[in-house]
Amino acid sequence: MENKKILITGSTSGIGLAAALELSQMGAHVILHGRTLARCEAAAGHLRNQGVKDQNISCIAAELSSQRNVRELARQVNEKHGRLDVLINNAGAVFMSRRLSPDGIEMTFATNHLASFLLTGLLLPILTAGPSARIVNVASGAHYNHPLEFDNLELKRGYGPLKAYGRSKFANVLFTYALARRLEGTHVTANVLHPGFVATGMGSNNGAVVKFFARFVMSTGISPEEGARTVVYLASSHDVEGITGKYFHQQKPMRSDAGTYDTDAQDRLWEISRTLTGS
Repeated sequence: MENKKILITGSTSGIGLAAALELSQMGAHVILHGRTLARCEAAAGHLRNQGVKDQNISCIAAELSSQRNVRELARQVNEKHGRLDVLINNAGAVFMSRRLSPDGIEMTFATNHLASFLLTGLLLPILTAGPSARIVNVASGAHYNHPLEFDNLELKRGYGPLKAYGRSKFANVLFTYALARRLEGTHVTANVLHPGFVATGMGSNNGAVVKFFARFVMSTGISPEEGARTVVYLASSHDVEGITGKYFHQQKPMRSDAGTYDTDAQDRLWEISRTLTGS
């Protein structure tokens, strides 16, 4: 991974930070992303304390629920770095009550799916410009049994946090498969993964009671380092060179929910996502 440039969204804690540490220790230049610059700098300090050199770290802040901020993030990556070898769409969130993004879109769908869709599209020119590149999307086993209702994508009816999260992860898988088909004939691969049930800060963006419950539940999960293994594997291993359009868990390909292989659903989500992001 020497001299490879990698952008990891949501890399100031949890799986993203663990992956950033391992990949930077392999010699890659990791572009850390977080909601605030303070979070990014703290994460960079953590990497330095682990022996990572300054030239292997940079920081960009953006609130991904805002499409304007996603566009600004892509602009900065283009201007400051000019190329990208690996894009890891890792950032995600759970919202206990239904709320809207700055663009008027349900927050879970906006943050967990549309941000990745828009960012990937904006960065494709510098991903496809190099000899090879990889796109790694972090989904979840929560996508199983959570098919999309295209007439209720934003859950205006029957909102529930786990339903919204599961459907956003279903969308991640659909998006990856659609993207892989569209990248056929290029040197860019796109794969998606379930990291396992990981002890992270997921849910900490909600109220005090929910934070307490989330910490209790997450305390039973595997470590972020264990959760990051498949992320790092897909980003760096020669074993998956040229492999695309697959769903991985524990560094092995496996079947995702049967509904995710529906190409009509993949294409329908793609076109709706283009409309919602103006891309």
